[in-house]
Order: sequence, then C-alpha cells, then structure tokens
Amino acid sequence: MSYQVLARKWRPGTFHEVAGQEHVLRALINALDNDRLHHAFLFTGTRGVGKTTIARILAKSLNCENGVSATPCGECSACNEINEGRFVDLIEVDAASRTKVEDTRELLENVQYAPTRGRYKIYLIDEVHMLSTHSFNALLKTLEEPPPHVKFLLATTDPQKLPVTILSRCLQFNLKRLPQSLITEYLINILEKENIEHEVPAIKLLARAADGSMRDALSLMDQAIAYGAGKLGKQDVQSMLGTIEQTYISEIIEALAANSGQALLETIHTLAESVPDFSNVLEELLSVLHQMALAQVVPDAVDEEQSNREEIIRLSQVLSQEDVQLFYQIGINGRRDMNFAPDPRSGLEMVLLRMLAFRPSEARAVASVKTAVSNSAVSSAKKTVTPAQSENIIKAEEISSLAEPIQDDDWSSIIAGMKLTGVLKEAAANCAIKEKDENNIILVLAPEHAALLNAEREKKLEKALQKFTGSRIRLKVEIESMQIETPAARQKRLQSEKHQAAVNKIESDSNVQALKDMFGADVQEELIEPVE
Repeated sequence: MSYQVLARKWRPGTFHEVAGQEHVLRALINALDNDRLHHAFLFTGTRGVGKTTIARILAKSLNCENGVSATPCGECSACNEINEGRFVDLIEVDAASRTKVEDTRELLENVQYAPTRGRYKIYLIDEVHMLSTHSFNALLKTLEEPPPHVKFLLATTDPQKLPVTILSRCLQFNLKRLPQSLITEYLINILEKENIEHEVPAIKLLARAADGSMRDALSLMDQAIAYGAGKLGKQDVQSMLGTIEQTYISEIIEALAANSGQALLETIHTLAESVPDFSNVLEELLSVLHQMALAQVVPDAVDEEQSNREEIIRLSQVLSQEDVQLFYQIGINGRRDMNFAPDPRSGLEMVLLRMLAFRPSEARAVASVKTAVSNSAVSSAKKTVTPAQSENIIKAEEISSLAEPIQDDDWSSIIAGMKLTGVLKEAAANCAIKEKDENNIILVLAPEHAALLNAEREKKLEKALQKFTGSRIRLKVEIESMQIETPAARQKRLQSEKHQAAVNKIESDSNVQALKDMFGADVQEELIEPVE
C-alpha cells in the first residue's frame, strides 16, 4: 500500500476533530442543528488553517444520508464519497485555474437542475478571489437568487480582492492562525498514535516554523521524520530547518550588553562553522528581542509553553528597555539591508556593530566599567575610557567595585546604574541609605510609600543591586520616618526649583512687565515649563 502523507491521513472528518477555530465551528454547528442554513458561506484565512477542510465537513453534514446535522455519520455512501473526492453533487473548483468568464458560465449552467443523488448540490470554489471581474458578475446573478437545492462554499486567502457585491451575499467566517501551543499538542497526539519516537523540543521547533498553519506543520513533520530516519530529534529538526541554538543568541545579547565587539565577532565566527544562513540568525535575534521587550513590560505575556521562557526572562534583565527597543529597530532595518551587503556574514556583522555604535554613550560607559570590574581590571578601564565618559565612569566604579564605603548621595547613581523600571524603580527612588558597609546596605522607606514595596520587590531590588555591583551584597529595607532626602524627593525639589527659577525669569522679563502694565495680564505659573 502506498504511503499517505500525514496532512491527508489525519485530515479531520468531523467538526469535533478540527484543531482550533472554535468561533467558526460554534456558528456552523448551531446553524446545522437549528436548520438555519444560508445559501452561501465564505471562509477566509491564511494557508493551512482549515478553510477547505471545514467546507468539506459542512458538505458532509448537508448531504449525510442520516439527515442534516453537525455530526455526519462518516459511514454512509455520501460521506464516504465526499471523503474520497468522488461525490457527484460536490463540485470542487480551483478558481486559480478557471478564471475566465466562460469557465464560470459553464460551471453554473446546471445550477437549476436538482442534485443527482444528494440532498444539496454544493459548489466549493477555492481561492475564489482569483476569478475575473466578468466571472464575478456571472456568479453574482446566481448568488442573488439561488435555487433552494444549491449551496455555495467559497474559500480565499485574500478576501480584500472580492467585490463587495459578493461579500454582502455570503456568511463570512474568518479562520485564525493557529497558536504554536495548539499545533504542538496536535502534532504530539498524531506522533503518539503513529508510534513515532520524538522529542518535545523538536515538535515545538516544527510548530514555530509552521507559522500558524497546521498543514505546513504536518508537511514539515513528514519531512523531519524522513530526515531523522523515522524519529524526531531536536538536533535533526534544527539542522533541517536551519535554526540555531539558543545559546548563540544569548551570547550575542550578552556581548551587546557588555559592549564587547570582540565577543560579538567571536560568536559570529563560531556560528559560521555550523549555520550557513546568517539571515536566520538575525531573524532569531529579532524574535528573542521581541520576547525580551514583552518580558520587561508584562512578564506574564511570555508564553508559558515557550521552551526558552526562563532564558528570555533572564536576558530581559541584562538590557534596558531603551536598548532592547533600539536594537530591535536597528535589526529590522538591517534585515531589509542585508540583501545589499557584499555577503550575508558581513551584513550580519555590520548590523550588530551598528547596535553597539548607536547605543547611548552612558549605557556603553556603564557596560565598560561593569565588564572591567568583573575582570578585576578597574584601573585599566579608567585608561581606555574617553574624557567625556570619565565622570560617569568614576561614579560607576564607586558603585561597582565597592572599594570604598557608599556615600548617602550615591543612591541616585546606583538606581540609574541598575536600570530599574516601573514600580520597583519608584520604590527605590523613595528610599534612602540608612546604614552601609562593604557587605550590607540598609535602606529606609517612609510609611506613606510602604505600599510600593513588598517582599518580592525587595528581593528583586537586592538581585538587581548584586548584579550591578558584581558582589553578594545584602539589602534590607526598613519602614520608618526619615529625615534624609530620597532621590525622588531630591528630583521633586530640583524640579520645583527649576520651575520657580523659570517663573522668576519670566516675571522679571521687561516685555512681560510691559504686557502686564498695558493689559493687566497675569502670568499663569502652572503652565510654565523650564527648558534645559
């Protein structure tokens, strides 16, 4: 017996076997069970999401010898003939190959005649958007006043190309791209029934490569089974798809965070030995940067099913939100420009070097000092930094090396260096240093701001401090009234002083004085904003 590909062998035969698309199935099932059937149905969506499959199941539901229902028997002659593609009253047409008006007229000339042996004569027109304007006009006449024994099932990947006159006469169902988790679950179920040895990470790679299409996923799985000699392993699937190990992407991101061009080029050199397609490397980097951006803003948005979720969350703490956004934008533009590079490798190298070149100087300075401290080379770092960076560098070395006791007015610099965000940054800014030594820092937080901090955030703040300083320094936050000015209070005071200085300058301006004397004008102080 000849081999049957998985996409055909495991094509759903009933609505309950269809993966996903619950919003479409529910409407169809209710319409069938309550005998509220329209004469024309339009199924839209990207490739391989189930448009034609659902249309064929609907055809069986309409013509099953046991009666119209959402659960065709699958055993009667009508159901079997539809499954085998030889039911005389199911006319399937590929509109891409029959675009002429003559083809459409020939197709519809027998519409008025009753079905040969089924309950309904069904026209299933795939890629209906490919019909010509004259063909649409010919079809429109039949859609306006169809015979009661005729049903039209239309499918398309591009509904925008359909005339509104056609759209208005159809019930429209938009099928969604299938999520990776659903595709993964479906593939694993098939592999278990087929008794094929497999690794779950390999299935997740296939589900991701399918890009929302179940048919593509099944076709890729067929190819991967052949590639792996009857089994599915992660290494084989990676090799087949041309994907790369997550560790390489992590090394690239960590090299960017450390502002190390040498580390970047060394990673690219290693990649060149195993990954022939450098555009895939950039695409994978962009995908990880996107996930990192999600993790920084809404950690729960990172898919629980994603195999590298913990690594994504870890990497999201290595770069600031600004750096992630900058690198992503440079990568998107670089992806477009790679076709113009002399060769793919140099194109990728230039994109990564551009990320370093356009990174803000403050971030580069902090990264340089942190790298130097981690290698016990603070003194050499001072020699290699430009004079414009020296002031920030020196402040960072008080923080990073902990060679000297931390001063009270250093807490603002520490907060800036830790790159905190959201509520955690606000909580830290409302703290002040109470006590400190080389191994411990005790902060104090006023009672009116106590809601900003809890045990989990205090632990995160300690980890951020340890990561930035490169030591196992312990952090404790005490809730009590304080006399020390916090960074938040200092910022507020400075803003108030700047605002008052701007008000005084405007008030003393001779032109403003003339306007006040002439027209009795008043200066609205609340609208004044100081300019840096």
